[in-house]
Amino acid sequence: MVDPVLALSVFATLVLVAVLLFWPRLGLVMRLLRMSDHSEQVLLEDALKHVYTCESMGRECTLESLAGQLEVSTGRAAALHRRLAEAELIRSEEAGPRLTAAGRDSALRLVRSHRLWERYLADRTGVPPGEWHAEAERMEHALSVEETEVLAARLGHPAWDPHGDPIPTAGGHIPRTERLSLAGAEAGRTVEIVHLEDEPSEIYDALLEDGLDLGARLAVIERSDRDVKVRARGREWSIDVVIARNVTVRMLPKGESADTAVATLHDVRPGSEARVVGISPACQGSQRRRLLDLGVVRGTVIGAAFGSAAGDPVAYRIRGALIALRREQAEWIRVDDQQLSSEEVA
Repeated sequence: MVDPVLALSVFATLVLVAVLLFWPRLGLVMRLLRMSDHSEQVLLEDALKHVYTCESMGRECTLESLAGQLEVSTGRAAALHRRLAEAELIRSEEAGPRLTAAGRDSALRLVRSHRLWERYLADRTGVPPGEWHAEAERMEHALSVEETEVLAARLGHPAWDPHGDPIPTAGGHIPRTERLSLAGAEAGRTVEIVHLEDEPSEIYDALLEDGLDLGARLAVIERSDRDVKVRARGREWSIDVVIARNVTVRMLPKGESADTAVATLHDVRPGSEARVVGISPACQGSQRRRLLDLGVVRGTVIGAAFGSAAGDPVAYRIRGALIALRREQAEWIRVDDQQLSSEEVA
């Protein structure tokens, strides 16, 4: 004869297990199904962004390149391709998949969220540069359109991410950028770095270890099929050509030197003004947040009012407020080396 207490206990246990597994919204099965749906949506969005990247870079987009980028089988890549085509986000052509107008809008929304989040990490947190991309890869799928616009407003609607990539506007406009790589720069000329490629992460880490950053000037001494020899700040070194292809530069006028010191706010004499062109990458975390909160962004005109008795700190007029900055802080703020008169500011 079955023990009624034991039978009741078994029944209660089975009911509890069923509740834990199948309870609407909160059960384990439902959670796993939502995670599966989310993962599928992330893969679809990543696939769409890959097509956009190939188009913008002028590269061929194939099932193999899609599978490699997403780290899935070619069969899974083909299934994602079909779903994007059924949703009318891409169309199949002889040269490979191409974005439709709706597909381009969706891809640009992802790119905008990604680059704004990287800008946020660079300007408002202490997250190391090598982690910006991976963190933004996760957040680009989580931010709604409304949340993305709130983030953009909080950051002051920046035009560029911390790697030098343009941030698409809310309306989907994205400016054309220079495509001259350091590997193709003419020997004997001076160049300025305008973009550092952040994928793959190994290449980006190598660029950071080499001390390269946006706005840095390099004198191209010579180049070969193996490396590019450069000089900057009194130092000469060679950069592997594979790494150099991931550095986008603009050619400076003949006669410009890589050893010319970058003008900073510290160089602005009391009674003079200068226009901000950027903040040094060396300024991170809370220090960078403070400067941004004060309105120190590209285009802001700052006037040096007067110095303390010891000469440090100096009082600067920023957006109508008088702010004291130490020498170290002023040297983080890069300015146009053509100082402005009061008439020009007006």
